[in-house]
Amino acid sequence: MAFDLEAGLQGKSVLLTGATGGIGREVALAFGSVGARVAAVDIDADRVTALVDEMEGGPHLALPYDVRPVAGHTALVEQVIDAFGTLDILVQTAAVLVRRPSVFEVSEDDWDFQHDINLKASFFLAQAAARCMRDQGTGGRIINFTSQGWQSGGYGGSVAYAATKGGIVSMTRGLARSLAPDKITVNAVSPGAVDTAMMRSGMDDAAMAGVAAQIPLGHLAKPSQLAGTVLFLGSDHADYITGATINISGGWLMY
Repeated sequence: MAFDLEAGLQGKSVLLTGATGGIGREVALAFGSVGARVAAVDIDADRVTALVDEMEGGPHLALPYDVRPVAGHTALVEQVIDAFGTLDILVQTAAVLVRRPSVFEVSEDDWDFQHDINLKASFFLAQAAARCMRDQGTGGRIINFTSQGWQSGGYGGSVAYAATKGGIVSMTRGLARSLAPDKITVNAVSPGAVDTAMMRSGMDDAAMAGVAAQIPLGHLAKPSQLAGTVLFLGSDHADYITGATINISGGWLMY
């Protein structure tokens, strides 16, 4: 059997949330570079339109959208189907992080905001996408994003965020078991410290240097260093992987 260097990604349709974030942007560009068609979703209309204009290949689709109203998820998936004919891959990078100085300063609004975007929206969009993939009868890929916080618990002021990311891992495993009969694989990517605006929020240079010092490879990841794993999980090379959480932390955590 010949080894397919394109790994079956050319012509595939991808729905990507958080598309203009540090990691999401690199994932979008990477899928475009291998010939996939990307429906890029982000709340910022100007930025998502500019991203799609920059991407190779296509056609691609810019979808300004707030993922929190879950009642609109089916319509969002239908827009992708209308544009591309199919939905093959869902990648969920959309997330928010609210840092507080201590656990005692985490408010109910902090909790709800992070859970609504990071966990609740991820489940219901995965549900809408999986229903479409099942009805197509050709299977599909769902790739969620967790964080090393699911394993470490984060710190007191980020406990709500860490809780959402632990939920992503459990959700990924449950969906993988449930959707396997429909040939839909579900996996998660677990970044460590990645040099993004989210990572830098609320942290000065000394704090960032302290994090880097704990990483065996000696530096924070570039967002582009996450994209290859996402492409792998969407490709033919990963067609026997489901329910996995892929650790990309430079050795910061090892499991």
